[in-house]
Amino acid sequence: MTIKMTALRFRWAWTTLFAIAVFAVLAILDRELRARSGFGTLDLQSARTAKEVQTITTAWMLRGGAAGAGFNLGFDYLFMPLYGFAFYYSGLILRARFAPRPGIVRRIWSLAAAVPLAGAVLDAGENALEASMLFGRPTDIIAAYAYAVSSAKWLCIFFGLVLLLGAIVTLFIKRKAESEPA
Repeated sequence: MTIKMTALRFRWAWTTLFAIAVFAVLAILDRELRARSGFGTLDLQSARTAKEVQTITTAWMLRGGAAGAGFNLGFDYLFMPLYGFAFYYSGLILRARFAPRPGIVRRIWSLAAAVPLAGAVLDAGENALEASMLFGRPTDIIAAYAYAVSSAKWLCIFFGLVLLLGAIVTLFIKRKAESEPA
């Protein structure tokens, strides 16, 4: 399946803008949750043991942050496909720029573009593990799995940010063939 560059850039721009908007809402809500209870949902992502998870959830229960934490975890599911596809489209833009013809380099760029999508899937798994600890009984094993999945997710997100910055740079740099008159 091929997609025209104008359609690709349109999808990239809109998913990126919506991802930024949803991220801003999540950041504000998490900051408010942290101010109210002492812990945000980002703190839950760094919890490595059941005791740390229990400390965070107890603080949320005692200080009225449980509903906010649950909303943040649910709202994050809206953010996942937005940032995943924004970064994916960034990778496709870079692939079109640096590997316009079929071959091994183009395949490598295609795989690189898919890394942020894997990060969004890992994010969904992380949230599911965290929700299981919030609604059930946290264990050290589940907390360790959630932390490991979270770490892998952050690696994919960092890679996606690099792709996004590369795609932004391509907006300002023209190819040699485009800049020279025919």
